[in-house]
Amino acid sequence: MKKALTNIRKGYGKKLVSIHMWNAWLVLFLALSGLLLVGGFWRELLGEGRVWLKWAHIAFGLVLLIPVIYYLLLAAKHWKRLKGKNGQKANVIFVLALLIGWIVSGVVLWQFRLAGPRAANTALFIHDLLTWVGLPVIIYHSITRVKWLKEPKKRSIVPEPVTSANGASASNDEQKQPGAAHVQQPMYTRRGFIKVAVGAGLAVTLGPTFVRWIGKSFQLPGTADYAANNANTLIPDPIPLADSAPPIGGGAEGNFRVYTVTDIPAFDNSSWSFTIDGLVDKKFTWNWEEFVKLQREVQVSDFHCVTGWSVYKNTWEGLPLSKLLDLAGVKSQAVMVKLYSGDGVYTDSLTLAQARMEDVMVAVMHDGKPIPNQLGGPVRLVTPQMYAYKSVKWLNRIELIAEDHVGYWEQRGYDKDAWLPGANRV
Repeated sequence: MKKALTNIRKGYGKKLVSIHMWNAWLVLFLALSGLLLVGGFWRELLGEGRVWLKWAHIAFGLVLLIPVIYYLLLAAKHWKRLKGKNGQKANVIFVLALLIGWIVSGVVLWQFRLAGPRAANTALFIHDLLTWVGLPVIIYHSITRVKWLKEPKKRSIVPEPVTSANGASASNDEQKQPGAAHVQQPMYTRRGFIKVAVGAGLAVTLGPTFVRWIGKSFQLPGTADYAANNANTLIPDPIPLADSAPPIGGGAEGNFRVYTVTDIPAFDNSSWSFTIDGLVDKKFTWNWEEFVKLQREVQVSDFHCVTGWSVYKNTWEGLPLSKLLDLAGVKSQAVMVKLYSGDGVYTDSLTLAQARMEDVMVAVMHDGKPIPNQLGGPVRLVTPQMYAYKSVKWLNRIELIAEDHVGYWEQRGYDKDAWLPGANRV
């Protein structure tokens, strides 16, 4: 009977050790890959690799369900062993809440099209918050475990002694002797894991990702702050229409996150122009002074990023894309509208039907102020019924073409169908 109980305890202990091992490596990968995905610096550096990293992050997040469910099946036994150890109980509750929160919010972000923008926006906030709260705690927890390892009596799971052939417990000295029972070594040492977790975690947490997330992603300055730091020096400023100042939408609700695939460009009167060409009856190229004299309109619309965040009730002022197309005249051979960014790298496209939707706008003002270069100004496209990778920043050329065009992020794995749930598709 005693031997059977010993074997049960051994099996239970091995299961918990195995759970902790796999859980630790999964959390480490998810935390580091998540920080790389959210950071603008790494987004620019990774390029196409970001899409592969995103899918690896999703896959590992789903795998994380396995050790969590496995632990929950053993939780009752483990909880009994923690009787009177309130600190360790609190630690278990915190870790479980952290993991479950990560998983649930991650699933919502993964299924953002089904969840809808508002749910995805909330899930992204929770996911980011848990990362920045949870990762430092995990690092601190790992560092304090070094002392914990030296004091095995404080552990809730005490290793079973190695049993010799005659059933007696072998001493530590006996276990080290050549004839002692063989003890299987783990695939990693706890100290080794701690070094990797602490080193990698601190490197990313204290690096540019953390700085940008704190400064821009989490408590992002409002449009006025962006406007104050606008590196564009085009003159004159466009004079807002009555509906723009004060903004008819009441002012944007939410915070923009700055994502780019290049350094953020800036322009002045000598370096900026706007062209519409290709399969048109009349090609146009405007300088800034000419462009701001074109008749603009105002619209209020929401702005949704494919990564989960949204900004609501934006008041945009600009030229409906359909009216620019009418001005130039579209030849019968044209089937697509190709859109060029002033960064010299980014492109995307819309079908003619999409380009003629009444809310697709070539915008020059946001909430009554010129669009700053951080937000894609002086001119950017706005496509309210599509995710924001279609809303090309620093827009400076529109070309009518007779063939299909696959945009920058679509080439790297994004869906060409960028429609929002419930959009009025054409």
